Amino acid sequence: MIRYYLLIMGLFLALGLIPKSHRLMNALAAGNGLLHLVVSCVALFMLDLPGRLGESLYLDHLNLYVELITALGFTAAAFYARGYTDSLMEAGELDPKNLKTFYLAFNLLLVTATVALFSDNLALFWIFAELTTVCAAMLVAILSARENIDAALKYVFIVSGAMLFAFLGLVFLFTLSEQALGEGTLNWTELVIHVSEFSPALLLASFTLMFIGFGAKAGVAPFHTWLPDAYARAPSVSAILSGLMQNLGIYGIIRMYALLRESSAAPQASSILLAAGVFSIALASFSMFQQRNLKRLIAFSSVEHMGLLLIGIGIGTPLALFWALFYMLVHVLVKETLLFSAGILHRQYRSNMREDMRDVFKLQPRAAWGMILGSIAIVGMPPFPLFPAKFFILLESAAVSPYLTLTVMLMLILAAASFTNFLLKAFSKVTIEEESGKERHVTGNHEATGKAGLESVAKKESGEEENYEENRLPERYLVKSGMRVPAICMLALALALGFYFPDSLKDLLNAIILELGYV
Repeated sequence: MIRYYLLIMGLFLALGLIPKSHRLMNALAAGNGLLHLVVSCVALFMLDLPGRLGESLYLDHLNLYVELITALGFTAAAFYARGYTDSLMEAGELDPKNLKTFYLAFNLLLVTATVALFSDNLALFWIFAELTTVCAAMLVAILSARENIDAALKYVFIVSGAMLFAFLGLVFLFTLSEQALGEGTLNWTELVIHVSEFSPALLLASFTLMFIGFGAKAGVAPFHTWLPDAYARAPSVSAILSGLMQNLGIYGIIRMYALLRESSAAPQASSILLAAGVFSIALASFSMFQQRNLKRLIAFSSVEHMGLLLIGIGIGTPLALFWALFYMLVHVLVKETLLFSAGILHRQYRSNMREDMRDVFKLQPRAAWGMILGSIAIVGMPPFPLFPAKFFILLESAAVSPYLTLTVMLMLILAAASFTNFLLKAFSKVTIEEESGKERHVTGNHEATGKAGLESVAKKESGEEENYEENRLPERYLVKSGMRVPAICMLALALALGFYFPDSLKDLLNAIILELGYV
């Protein structure tokens, strides 16, 4: 089966270098994602898992599940990319000469992530995880703006710098295996068998170092500082940063923590995850409340959700891991809905700032509703599926410490208030002009009519009202329907999971828990 993956990768990368038509390049990117999605589903239902191919490549339920999430997010982003990149080129923000580079980096990101996920050898996983950093940085820097280059360099510097700690952790782990087995190895399948023979103190040191690297990849505080800039500056098609890059980091953490659960160092590793999770949620929640940039708000929301995932993993019970794994899927669906909607609003207002948005329901009603429903979903309100995921993780955390549960709940309430505050201030600003022969201006809940409206017109005619033009209804920019469809589809999938939990998904998550040794 992995041969088919490799064949698909090589085929689509080769074909992607040939066409000059944007339509063909986009079709190849979407086809790449769809084929990865189909082959992953076939592998799950047709193959006897876990299984391996050669010495370094390995398939099990966990990496196929993460690959499914990755391919789904990538496919949605590919369909969204066509309209979004067209609008960027029309606005002069993307040089048409860079379009082929954009799609090359876009496809390479899926390829390198797939190889990383299917690597049994942790050193190979590390190498390809680092290559995803380069591809993602290219997507951030692709626009014709110095700020994008700065954000890309910051991203590479922070994540690659942190991944050096992960490399040191791998050296520690290799040395431990060499001492215990007589021959060093970094193959996951061999390490998990012999981990009880390793020194717990050195194993914990290795885990801590690798947590720094994978935590930075996932956007966990305090290694998150690349995330707000990357989200704010990257094209919204780079919603795959949330669906792919962050889940890749969480995947590495799950693998390493499952390894430590077989040793006496498990309680200390659990404490590290819980502390990092609480810190991420607290920092993100307070940062979100003061945000005026929509994409930065969404970025800090990702930091918060990665923190809750760490808590779910760190609790260490089968039920907590079950809902953490489910959380990974739903978070991608909802976060891409938010980022796709934010991209439409950015194309409308040429800005992500709250102050620049007005008449949102008049100009871009679908994007406005996408933001509202996506915000309801991301804060964990029913009937969206993040509600049961958060509920059961918090329920399991109460067994660790009621104070932990209370602290996390308060931070989550603050995060929900942040989204509500932003949307109320951004979406309540409207302007209505020349209605019934009178000039009327509405901002928020304040309305000027009658005598006040006539005074406004008089001031405009005399030149006394300098901001008159700012109060006029903004021009409505056409947004291609292809940009709306992926957001609607991802939100619909999330809502469907809120009403119906498929037995096949339940069986898949239970199989992952069993393979990782959670009994």
